[in-house]
Amino acid sequence: MTTRLIIARHGNTFTKEQTPTRVGANTDLPLVENERGNAIGRYLLKLGINIDAVYCGPLKRHIQTAELACEALEFDTSAIQVKHNFNEIDYGPDEDKTEEQVMLRLGNGDLKAGELIIEKWNREAIAPPGWQVDVEALKQSWLDFSQSIATEHPNQNVLLVSSNGTIRFAPVITGDFEGFIAEHDIKVTTGGICIFEKEDDEANWRCVEWGVKPLKHI
Repeated sequence: MTTRLIIARHGNTFTKEQTPTRVGANTDLPLVENERGNAIGRYLLKLGINIDAVYCGPLKRHIQTAELACEALEFDTSAIQVKHNFNEIDYGPDEDKTEEQVMLRLGNGDLKAGELIIEKWNREAIAPPGWQVDVEALKQSWLDFSQSIATEHPNQNVLLVSSNGTIRFAPVITGDFEGFIAEHDIKVTTGGICIFEKEDDEANWRCVEWGVKPLKHI
């Protein structure tokens, strides 16, 4: 039998007219649209996946996205469980800064140098200087959570809504984090979905979908 862990990134917190900034654990913005959260639920229904449990990070954007997905799935929103260790990371001095401002700081005024540092974050999950990211703790959180899902929800489907900075470490549950990030774009778009599966006799999880955009498939 198969246990599934579905991981989704929250929906948009900026409109098309706004300039997006780095918003981390210390900026609790609400969603500005409902379609991505709703699409998460509709996409899972299209796949024939019914949800047995729903978890999310503690921010408004996590909770609201989880609620929208649950409404589409006709899952009781009062049963959503908040997991504080799946909050977004802390961007430190780059909190609420535009991407250009972030790269200029990281590159000490050299935009290209800053771009390379951000590229390492997006390709290799190497946190830029100044950001408050405990990589090993994040990886352990994913390992512990996935183990609890396998133990407490065997042969069930579990949804977790979190943020981009945190989700990129989820592939550690495959047992080959370095190999996974070498082959995948680990930056998951807003409203994106990742699906991991595990059979009863398997030690690690298999990623069957990564960074899928539900709005393109419903």
